[in-house]
Amino acid sequence: MNILDIMHTRRSIGKLTAPMPTHDELMVALKAAMTAPDHKQLKPYHFTVLTDGALDKFGELLLKAGVVKAQQNGESLDDTARTKLFNMPKRAPMIITVATNYQEHPKVPKFEQLLCVGAMIQNMLLAFETMGYCTIWRTGVLCNEPIVKDFFNVSDDNTICGFIYVGTSDVKMPSRDEIDMTDFITTF
Repeated sequence: MNILDIMHTRRSIGKLTAPMPTHDELMVALKAAMTAPDHKQLKPYHFTVLTDGALDKFGELLLKAGVVKAQQNGESLDDTARTKLFNMPKRAPMIITVATNYQEHPKVPKFEQLLCVGAMIQNMLLAFETMGYCTIWRTGVLCNEPIVKDFFNVSDDNTICGFIYVGTSDVKMPSRDEIDMTDFITTF
């Protein structure tokens, strides 16, 4: 498939299984990700790759963060909600956490660096797709809770931009509906 076909047919798949990318395939995808537009080549991002037992630790963290968030709102979590939080990372054999790592530069504002991270993530999704893997880009209300940021060593002034779930699926997604671009384009 050429890149345009991949862009038009790629779909997010929520439940992924093994196999997952090998180390070499992961490096190829991350290298492709890092070719995203990046003014002054600041590389304003950081990856953390989770597999195996690290996914369980992440589940424990999400559970703890969920309990704290609920308590802050004067609520509590029932057993179903607790189980769901703990099992969230088990929806894929690999999760890549992507966070900003803003660099001070007089010509490159933070918003431009954030856009770089978004473009980099899209490159990563497409790279995995070309290798036959499926992905989903997740965030959620706990994404930037202090306890989650601490786990990933993300400073207060940076942002976790997503958890990229990577694996394999035999789900056959329906074709995308045709996009009517009329309302989105102005021509002068």
